[in-house]
Amino acid sequence: MPALLILSISWLACGHIASAQERTVSPPPTPPAAEAQDAAGAAEPDAIAAPTPPPPEVQLPEVAPIIDEDEFEDAIPPIGAEDDPELDRPLESIAEFERQQAERARQDRARQDADSEGVAPPAVDGTPIPALADGDTAEPIGDAPISDGELAAPLPALEDFNVEPVEFAEPEEEGRDRSVEYSVQITGLDGPDVRSDIDLGDLFHDLSALEEGDGKADNVAMLRARLGADAELMQRILSSEGYYDAQIETRIDRAPVAEGNGNGQGQGRRRGPLTAVIAVTPGERYTFSDITIKAEPTVPPRLIEDNFALKVGEPIIAERVQGAEAAIALKLPEEGYPFAKVGQRDILLDGATAEGAYTLPVTIGPRSRFGGIETKGDLAFDAEHVEVLSRFGRGDLYDSRKVDDLRQALVATGLFSNVAVEPKQTGESAGDGTEYVTVDVTQDAGPPRTIAGTAGYGTGEGIRLVASWTHRNLFPPEGALIVRGVAGTQEQSLGVTMRRSNAGRRDKSFELVAEATRSRYDAYNALTGRVGVRWAYESTPLWQKKFTYAYGADLIATREDDYDFALGERTNDFYTILGLTGQVGMDRTDSLLDPTKGFRLTSLIQPEGSMRGDFSPYVRTQIDASGYYPVTDSIVLAGRLRIGSILGAAREKLAPSRRFYAGGGGSVRGFGYQELGPKDPNNDPIGGRSLNEAAVEARYRFGNFGIVGFVDAGQVYTSSRPDFSDLRYGVGVGARYYTNFGPMRFDIATPIDRQPGESKIAVYISIGQAF
Repeated sequence: MPALLILSISWLACGHIASAQERTVSPPPTPPAAEAQDAAGAAEPDAIAAPTPPPPEVQLPEVAPIIDEDEFEDAIPPIGAEDDPELDRPLESIAEFERQQAERARQDRARQDADSEGVAPPAVDGTPIPALADGDTAEPIGDAPISDGELAAPLPALEDFNVEPVEFAEPEEEGRDRSVEYSVQITGLDGPDVRSDIDLGDLFHDLSALEEGDGKADNVAMLRARLGADAELMQRILSSEGYYDAQIETRIDRAPVAEGNGNGQGQGRRRGPLTAVIAVTPGERYTFSDITIKAEPTVPPRLIEDNFALKVGEPIIAERVQGAEAAIALKLPEEGYPFAKVGQRDILLDGATAEGAYTLPVTIGPRSRFGGIETKGDLAFDAEHVEVLSRFGRGDLYDSRKVDDLRQALVATGLFSNVAVEPKQTGESAGDGTEYVTVDVTQDAGPPRTIAGTAGYGTGEGIRLVASWTHRNLFPPEGALIVRGVAGTQEQSLGVTMRRSNAGRRDKSFELVAEATRSRYDAYNALTGRVGVRWAYESTPLWQKKFTYAYGADLIATREDDYDFALGERTNDFYTILGLTGQVGMDRTDSLLDPTKGFRLTSLIQPEGSMRGDFSPYVRTQIDASGYYPVTDSIVLAGRLRIGSILGAAREKLAPSRRFYAGGGGSVRGFGYQELGPKDPNNDPIGGRSLNEAAVEARYRFGNFGIVGFVDAGQVYTSSRPDFSDLRYGVGVGARYYTNFGPMRFDIATPIDRQPGESKIAVYISIGQAF
């Protein structure tokens, strides 16, 4: 009967749903049983409440049938009253059906209560188990068995409950660092490391997140993240060396748990340290099976092939591949192909043979020759002066190295904040299958004015401050005006220089100088004026040259004092000196301001004539040589030698400022400025006609700092030929601070076999090495 009832209700419900699409649904009438229930009210406490109908104004949504009515009818098997007489009976209302179910449930509970009368409740160790919330001590589904009597005992009163802190097996240390410590272990890398040209372990160490963490992480999750990142790093490193099938496995191992603290007093169990393990299975190393370069024919024919470093059979190493491609990209523009482009490589890997087929497309472009020069932008000078700086001419085969050289020469002028030099196609034929290219120079002129200053100190020379103002392009092109002043305790001067750089020829300069100087030294006091002209081919901080030269002329008018041995006192004389200057030099060092290897050699000759009374011609000559040898990367041995001589005039005929002196920071350290050599009865130096000097230094550099130990020697003689006798020595140490414009120098020295009047300590401060 219940099954049939449910089926009937479902069929009616489906019919109701299907018809809901065609009409507005009205609220169903209240069943009679429900109306009776409302009238009864509280008189029947077990009565079932009737469902509340929706308000009349509510429009219920249309609900699509799950299946249509015909399909539903076809699915129901035929059934009639002759099969079951119950089908003819009328259905009771829902309220009546629910009342019957509730009555049946009360009868079942009454039977259970009758069956349990007289049965003792369950107990454990004589303690009865309390009834549950519904008052039943016995349930249809039995409780889990209780074997501990304490669980069945009643709880103590709340006021008698004693709360004791939990004691942990491992006591927590106050302020204890909760970070985890770990070590790193890599396995399986020995084979690839041996076969590689680089140290894979060191490369991994430099880039590793685990190594950067220095063995500590905030928690295990952070350790796992670092381990995952390093696994990807190891995969990339191995792939770059040709191991494309490498397998990387990671895990975190914990060392065995340690007991106690190692001093016989146990402090509980301690967690062992963690080990981050990277296990490498490198697999086969891939090699080149074929190398194909797709390019048009070149001149010479095998230009690309002969300069391409990769060979069939060698391992596929990313660094070598990139280097070989870069070499081609550089070589083609050096051989007349300014517009060559290297395309995207393709490497087809064969996992079965561990080989790769390499293909590289190259677009060589037209073979070209230099044409003209064009310039644009904010100009410092015109294209004609750019041609003076260039080292190529029209018709020369294009060479990118000469273009780079021009760019560096433009930068060396100091007139630009930015400058670019690029080739530009013209399409104009130059014969023999080549085209002319125009060199396009884009200028961005920078500020032309500069203010500079230096400071120094030397025993006997005192403090020396030098300041200058320069306009580097006051007389274009590259015509500079320089105003220079010196303020020192022993010297003051003011001078004006007009200088033209790259005057008609690359790297050649011309200058006119006018200056006035006041000098007050122990050797002499002088008030001097000088006018000079000079042509030079010299090194600059941006452009160090192997060979240099200079020549010029000077006109000097000076009033100086000198000791007159006949009169026994110092007297003032006026000298007018006309002289020529010639100098040649050779430089094979690696740096202009801070050389570490190589040598330098410079010779100077100055024919002069003094017009003090009779014209007295003479010649000043001087040779300087220095050498540098790197013992290690941080230690350099340096040596210096100087020899000078004046021929053709007695010492008394020479102006004191034109004689030779020795001593000081640029000469023999340990002595005051110009202190060595012949002296007058007042123990003041009077200079000589020849000199020799020598020095040896050991320079040790660490980072931006350095330490120097040195020994200097030298002497000045009255004769025109140095005889290397009676040499004086000074020893000392120095400190260096290296900057991007050269080292700052601080030297302190003392003379050996110190004589009366000589200082115990001499100090020198300046910029640049001593030599």
